[in-house]
Amino acid sequence: MSKYWNERIHKLEPYVPGEQPKDRRYIKLNTNENPYPPSPGVLAAIKEAVNDQLRLYPDPNEDELRATLAKYYQLSSDNIFVGNGSDEVLAFSFMTFFSPDRPVMFADITYSFYKVFANLCELKPEIIPLDDTFQIPVGAFREPSGGAVIPNPNAPTGQEIAVQSIKDILEADRNRVVIIDEAYVNFGGTSVVPLIKEYPNLLVVQTLSKYSALAGIRVGYAFGDSELIQGLNRLKNSINSYTVDRLALAGAKAAIEDDHYYNQMAQHVIQTRENAVKRLAGMGFTIIPSKANFIFISHPDYKAEDLFHKLREKGILVRYFNQPRISDYLRVSIGSDEEMDQFILAVQELLSH
Repeated sequence: MSKYWNERIHKLEPYVPGEQPKDRRYIKLNTNENPYPPSPGVLAAIKEAVNDQLRLYPDPNEDELRATLAKYYQLSSDNIFVGNGSDEVLAFSFMTFFSPDRPVMFADITYSFYKVFANLCELKPEIIPLDDTFQIPVGAFREPSGGAVIPNPNAPTGQEIAVQSIKDILEADRNRVVIIDEAYVNFGGTSVVPLIKEYPNLLVVQTLSKYSALAGIRVGYAFGDSELIQGLNRLKNSINSYTVDRLALAGAKAAIEDDHYYNQMAQHVIQTRENAVKRLAGMGFTIIPSKANFIFISHPDYKAEDLFHKLREKGILVRYFNQPRISDYLRVSIGSDEEMDQFILAVQELLSH
């Protein structure tokens, strides 16, 4: 603690990212990174952007990238906001659309950054418990509130929410904004981006970090009614007009244009996920049905925390959450086939002792 911090900073409980240790070489299955590289076209575009133009500010409106996204999703550029990673887009969204006088809804088991954003903005979170199978209780999210945030698929469970359920939540109150966080939607989920034409209170947030294997360049974006996008731009331009740098803009544009490469890669991740699920189920694990690039697993005879530490000793990192209701689970990112083989072998060895 510091005497120089203001009261708001003293009260914050920051988000804790997955560990990135440097003491040895690990198989990293703890941060949901893509196990495969960006497309060659993306790398070429970034290299080409390394030139004397770096002395100039990037385009503050991200016009080329927004036009590329608009063409891909059959939208107008006015329906798209671009930010420095989806976490920044989410932070701006909390600041823009939610007010301290009305509670914002999100689940008890969900992306933990939502609680951090709510505290930072001095909002009143209304925590909605998932049901016994970790499903979103649609009825509870239809109740009056100042807004709602729902990841689809959910994190850390990986479960998908039906499109009709999202419609039901949107229709319950068209005067509040509902944010659907689609960070993992390309690994088997169904996007609700097309619904923004029907629901002006819907904001859909996506990222290039997972599907496009570009966690290192920090690009995210939101899709919504032009009125929502204007609000986000109003906030952004009051903080930092140049949020996305030239290299990131070049790589992001190339990634959207090379969807064939990324779709093939995502299908490989999905197949690897399903193979891992079958093998783990054969060892007695319970696996929550996943439409993400990770799985959420639990074993009736072995504590998740013990497995977490013993896997780390074997050089394999997974994610353990010491939190109510999920302390018996591990979140395992889907790695390459070779990495998952090594993970499965390590688990078999631990369970045999």
